[in-house]
Amino acid sequence: MNSRERVKLALQHREPDRVPIHDSPWAATADRWRTEGLPSGISPADYFGYELCGFGADTSPQFPVEVLSEDEQYIVERNSFGGIRKNHRDFSTTPMIIDYPCKGREDWDNMKPKLTPSDYRVDWVSGLQAFSRERSRGRFITYNATVGYDKVQSYVASPRLLKAVIAEPEWVEDMYRTDAKLAIGMCDRMIGGGFEFDGAFLYCDLGYRGGLFFSPKHYEAQLHPVFKDLCSFFHSKGMSVLLHCCGKVKDLVPYFIEEGIDCLQPLEVKSGMNLMQLKEQYGDKICFMGGIDVRLMALDDPKPIEKEIKEKVTKAKEGGGYIYHSDHSVPKNVSFQQYKRVIELVKRYGEYK
Repeated sequence: MNSRERVKLALQHREPDRVPIHDSPWAATADRWRTEGLPSGISPADYFGYELCGFGADTSPQFPVEVLSEDEQYIVERNSFGGIRKNHRDFSTTPMIIDYPCKGREDWDNMKPKLTPSDYRVDWVSGLQAFSRERSRGRFITYNATVGYDKVQSYVASPRLLKAVIAEPEWVEDMYRTDAKLAIGMCDRMIGGGFEFDGAFLYCDLGYRGGLFFSPKHYEAQLHPVFKDLCSFFHSKGMSVLLHCCGKVKDLVPYFIEEGIDCLQPLEVKSGMNLMQLKEQYGDKICFMGGIDVRLMALDDPKPIEKEIKEKVTKAKEGGGYIYHSDHSVPKNVSFQQYKRVIELVKRYGEYK
């Protein structure tokens, strides 16, 4: 059974030969692993056999990227959205946000004409070559796009945006819908140009450790209809829809199900997202991906992470509907040997008899 078959069965709430495996190590983590045994020139995805592979388009306003300053530790850039960000040179942490391009509705209205589908938004040469390679290896191919609130945060500072959610809902909805229309248009173009997608992997963080960024009422009124439209389009193309949504978002799971989201990821443990409880409550209606506490991977004592994987994977895999992933991404405090053991444990406890 190849990866595409394995993931598709899991997303259909059926049991494949074993739980599919995917994960997201930091670039700095991969750098560490190469000093500890990861072969040079081999990506973690290839070494560990990650089963999904994503491709996307540039859905920014495509402003020129400019390096404004840099030193031995940091680099400050103006990005393709027109915002200014300060990053560590290895891009291993969340960037410091210095400035945003949209201070109000007028800035957005001036930028909006730049957000239309175009063939210039796709790397047709190397992208199609990589797609053909990964599809021939049997991987589950996704169209990846950041959408909704998460995407609009690239344009508008969070405090300003949260005020607009309450006081300027028409503007917020216009930003959501403009971006969704671009994401749909670019997927259509990529399919027309030769890409074949098994699913869509959408990224939209809606919460933090303590709860949601805004109320379910505002989500239902403003973003819920947009996700319905996105899911309707992708399903019309025969694509499953996976949603990456960080934070404590369990109050939104019924909305995700109604929209047609097929799988929710990453289920952050520190935010109170309990994989086993979610599986018991919603497992017949939506699939889950993640929920394995990455903090336990870095412990010197190997027992807690084995207990975590044994209990959660054994329960979550019942009847299909589960894909292994850490509960966010793998930081650089996890050694190569520790992570190799994680994958060995997932394969052991994720096997279907």
